[in-house]
Amino acid sequence: MILEKIHASADLKTLTLQEMRTLSEEIRQELIHTVSRNGGHLASNLGVVELTLALHRVFDFPRDQIVFDVGHQSYVHKLITGRYGAFSTLRQHGGISGFPKRAESEYDCFETGHASTSISAALGMARARDYRGEDHQCIAFVGDGALTGGLCYEALNDAGNSGTRMIVILNDNEMSIAPNVGALSASLTNLRISSEWQNAKSAMHRFRRIPLVGKSVYRVAHATKTLMKTALVKADSIGFFETLGFEYFGPIDGHNLEGLEKTLRKAKNFEGPCVIHVKTKKGFGYDKAEERPEIFHGTPPFYVETGDRTELPDCPSSGHVMANTLMEMAEKDRRVVAITAAMPMGTGLDHFAEKFPDRMLDVGIAEEHAATMAAGLAVGGMRPYFAVYATFFQRCYDQMIHDVAMQKLPVVFLLDRSGIGGEDGQTHHGLFDFAETLPVPGMTVLAPCDARELRQMLKWTAGDHGPVAIRYARAGNDVPEKADTVFTPGKWDILRPGKDLALLAAGTMVRQALLVAKALQEDGLQAAVYNCSSIRPLDLRTLETLAGTPVFTLEEHMRTGGFGAYVEQTCMERGWTPPVECFAVGDTFLQHGRHTLLMRDAGLDAVTLRDRILRRLGGRREA
Repeated sequence: MILEKIHASADLKTLTLQEMRTLSEEIRQELIHTVSRNGGHLASNLGVVELTLALHRVFDFPRDQIVFDVGHQSYVHKLITGRYGAFSTLRQHGGISGFPKRAESEYDCFETGHASTSISAALGMARARDYRGEDHQCIAFVGDGALTGGLCYEALNDAGNSGTRMIVILNDNEMSIAPNVGALSASLTNLRISSEWQNAKSAMHRFRRIPLVGKSVYRVAHATKTLMKTALVKADSIGFFETLGFEYFGPIDGHNLEGLEKTLRKAKNFEGPCVIHVKTKKGFGYDKAEERPEIFHGTPPFYVETGDRTELPDCPSSGHVMANTLMEMAEKDRRVVAITAAMPMGTGLDHFAEKFPDRMLDVGIAEEHAATMAAGLAVGGMRPYFAVYATFFQRCYDQMIHDVAMQKLPVVFLLDRSGIGGEDGQTHHGLFDFAETLPVPGMTVLAPCDARELRQMLKWTAGDHGPVAIRYARAGNDVPEKADTVFTPGKWDILRPGKDLALLAAGTMVRQALLVAKALQEDGLQAAVYNCSSIRPLDLRTLETLAGTPVFTLEEHMRTGGFGAYVEQTCMERGWTPPVECFAVGDTFLQHGRHTLLMRDAGLDAVTLRDRILRRLGGRREA
């Protein structure tokens, strides 16, 4: 097996073209086998096997540096840079990450997890190289989907204007940025990357400097070149990138190793910024992923033979509950509009789109735009609901404050995947949204304990309440102890009475609080459990009645700026006794792994919480 012998980029350089093709098939089998067991991003990685191998054959990594946009397409890169032996631990607790990690390998020069950042990062690294008088290459590996994010265009504009030597690999696996017209396109690509073409261009620029006749000769030659480009291929991409100051190579076949290497070797020696446009097929080599690449973009474990999931959810996700409720509301209110930033399936809004396609807006990877557009919709009399993962909501912080909250507009932010995210790791945990929203004047902040309460909150937002943020976890399990009552902001439910202490739990931590209360009962302590689903406004009446009772807050969020800190501040301002302790994630970035294991790492599992409470209260009491 060739893959077993590959430990570094240099090991690829001695292989024949046929051996490289064999290696490509071995890598695909390893990807399918591992992701089917562990879950992860399959389709995108299957599509970049040849491209990644060609990059490692042509460039001198880790001396040369590559930044993977988003990073979920870096599995092949990991397999051939000394991590094949650990690849079975992909996305597992204590194993290798599903994204680039600097602490994991010298080949991972920059950590990514959110889209559209690679060009900015690679440009910064290229400028650092120039400042230090070094000569290695800096490469940004970006997908066509990431180009819907505005940060890419800011970086492209700066890089093209500066003329800094760097390479942007555009992996085009879905969006038709420039049509591939077969032989004519290949001919143009060969022409453009040839030394004769580059020399001819340089000669034309030299002609331009000749007094009197130079400009005329240049104009004729330049017009001829432009005419030839237009005749051979629709020059949309060429014109776009060259207007920004980039040299454009492509489009080229991303599954043709020989052609890829030829183009990359020419681009490697180009002085200045260039774009290599590569056409690939998502899921290439596995028919189930080719047929439905959106399903196998990020997938849980599955059966290789059928593509079916090995574990089916026992209840609808919170996203599906949200979408179904929003559909009910949209039937009664034509002002209801749903918005997503390239995540219709992840947020559940694909269901909404089937029924109300004209009121479903997918803006691409552009959270900032989505938030401000929602503000415009609200000003225009509509009722916008922006469903976004809590981790991606971080991108529209200014728009949420400046464009929505300051104008007191009725925009509802639906923050999916809140709390500890699991196997995707630190870039995908939703642990900062309370800190983002609680300080904002006029913002209502809610955290349902289960799917039923999420439905109630959504229906409450039908009234005119100004800006609202609702955070919820992926799982839609119901809390049996929670009565099916009408949601009222500023009011908490007591789910379990108790005279010795009170557990104030927000959102997902309600289930943990009930487990902790049950465990404490064995220690002779009666703990009251409150479902604190209304974070802002707080239930001030309940807080006041708890004066003199030991209070503990529980949340799946950072300690600083979270629910507990907000309760603590409120109590101190009013002269009430603050909580004994606020249980939350400490001052650290949690890594990746199963949710239960990460909860234990954060000290938020029921066993650890019980022990910490007993220590603070002086130990076990007699029943």
